[in-house]
Amino acid sequence: MTTYYRQGDVCLVPVTSIPKNAKPVKRDNGRVILAYGEGTGHAHAIVEESAVMLSVAEGATFVRLAKKAQLLHEEHATIDLPAGDYEVRRQREYSPAGIVRVAD
Repeated sequence: MTTYYRQGDVCLVPVTSIPKNAKPVKRDNGRVILAYGEGTGHAHAIVEESAVMLSVAEGATFVRLAKKAQLLHEEHATIDLPAGDYEVRRQREYSPAGIVRVAD
């Protein structure tokens, strides 16, 4: 059974590998930011030093955790994450204008 980790509109899905063409994403003030809140300025973030965020040109985003870490957010409960590789998915919703990301 696969365990998914969800915090608000962000979901981390364990993966067996990250694409070889994935490139590291720069940290923001020492944090790996999975998503910024559009209205509040809050962020879904990991502060563990060994955490690395990677992205591919097609838009997919991944996180590699060499050690266990915590997913933090100012308005959500902290989530403990085991070491491993994850795909970062954002919740989307349908609107008459098209599919849009859910604002946190």
